[in-house]
Amino acid sequence: MAEVRPICRVEDARLVPEGGPAQLVLTQLERASEIADKVAAARGVGRADGDRLEVMAVPSRLIDAAGRVGGAELAGPLREVVDAAVAAWLGGAPDLVTPAGMLPTGSRPVVLGILNVTPDSFSDGGTAYDPSDHPGAAIRAGLALLAAGADAVDVGGESTRPGADPVPADEELRRVLPVVEALAAEGAIVAIDTVKAEVARAAVEAGASIVNDVSAGSLDERMHPTVVDLRVPYVLTHMRGEPRTMQEHASYEDVVREVFDQLAGGIRDLTAAGLPPERIVVDPGLGFAKDARHNLALLQAVRDLTSLGRPVMIGASRKSFIGTVTGSDDPTDRLEGSLAVAATAVAAGVRIVRAHDVAATARAVRVAHAIAAGELPDGPVPTGRQ
Repeated sequence: MAEVRPICRVEDARLVPEGGPAQLVLTQLERASEIADKVAAARGVGRADGDRLEVMAVPSRLIDAAGRVGGAELAGPLREVVDAAVAAWLGGAPDLVTPAGMLPTGSRPVVLGILNVTPDSFSDGGTAYDPSDHPGAAIRAGLALLAAGADAVDVGGESTRPGADPVPADEELRRVLPVVEALAAEGAIVAIDTVKAEVARAAVEAGASIVNDVSAGSLDERMHPTVVDLRVPYVLTHMRGEPRTMQEHASYEDVVREVFDQLAGGIRDLTAAGLPPERIVVDPGLGFAKDARHNLALLQAVRDLTSLGRPVMIGASRKSFIGTVTGSDDPTDRLEGSLAVAATAVAAGVRIVRAHDVAATARAVRVAHAIAAGELPDGPVPTGRQ
């Protein structure tokens, strides 16, 4: 049986470089209560609940406490996961390399423009999909996103709004393939937004270079093996159920812990299946089996996700929880709220922002990143494709 290694979530590690403590949450940790006692004896703070340990301690003292409880067999794996999580939290995301080029997520946030080639998406269904002018209308919309400053374009042919019905694979392929092919031929980095392995494979063969699967493989058991075989980056998103029924599953004891642990488990599963971790992006799935309070809690703790060591993507653009906060029932009247989420998320370490309103979002995240970094950005102001 494969070794079960603990999962480490970093809540705060600002003082670690000066030898100070980190605030950590560990799950799947053997003998957590005994380690908590040893941490307390070493003047740290630890609280255990089953295999979960919340601790405020200098990381080396936490490892020493684990060693006193279970020797090197317990301390060794714990040191590896804690050191990696703290380093990722402190150091930022790596770049994301795709077959069509690099997204510089290691140095700045990037914007993924949303191109819904659908008649029924929640905020813009039919805007880029005209059956009498397909794929022309969608291609023009995609080129406009690039001209507005999108670093990449996310093409989807099936709505994933709450309550949406599935679309047959052949119809989804008819919608997306000519659009993917045309945008890729223009040199764009294209993501395919799909839960179907068949669509993912065909889109990558047509020129897509990222697979964005909001189901994390739960709706098609072939998805993960397919992505491993395709050798492209994969967006691992937290969701429960399927779009048609997902809001029936919006119940959590601790939404941050449950989402984090599921994403960590997904990274493990994908890595074990043969997908290198450097090809994985994580997304907490705002709005996917989550209500407004869950979304806000995840945004408050979004920095924690950076301790997974992968670029973090946020897709909040025009979503209903923004309307709940602002009182706007019209999805197209949620620009200011969407920009506020994008800016605060980027300030917390998010590296990919999925957006409808690309030009405004690109400017907002540039400013937010400059404030967080405390310096002016390198390079020209993004005004579209260079």
